[in-house]
Amino acid sequence: MSWDEEWAALKRKAADGGGMQLASAGGGGWQGGSGDLRSTKSVWSGAGREVQGLRGDIKKALTKLEDEQRGLGAGGSGVQSAAAQQEAYHSWKRYLDAMSGRCSALQAQLEKAADHLEKNDQAVRSSFDRLSDRYKDTPGVGGRRGEK
Repeated sequence: MSWDEEWAALKRKAADGGGMQLASAGGGGWQGGSGDLRSTKSVWSGAGREVQGLRGDIKKALTKLEDEQRGLGAGGSGVQSAAAQQEAYHSWKRYLDAMSGRCSALQAQLEKAADHLEKNDQAVRSSFDRLSDRYKDTPGVGGRRGEK
């Protein structure tokens, strides 16, 4: 396929509405979804625990990396490959430390989101309950069906 043909095909596809679509959205385009998207505290808390587990794995890898590095000392008596290895070690250590910190921050945010969502759901439920209490339904006006 030539460049012009490929470009024309891409433009046709874009014109047909091949844009981004939410996972919960139905059919085509931006026509909304089924409306059954749910979010619960347990899901958000579970995600936080999974991230905490990932952080634990990163810490294990960092410990293993540090243990293996101890035998090499501070550069290996002028051997170039030892100096390169030392540089690689420091690079990986910085990376793993940063990843561990990122996991910690993400875990905190997920747990905070779980708490906020639960409190918000309770507040919304409570506000509707108060509304229902204030404006109780009244019996319909007129007679009942089937009565004479």
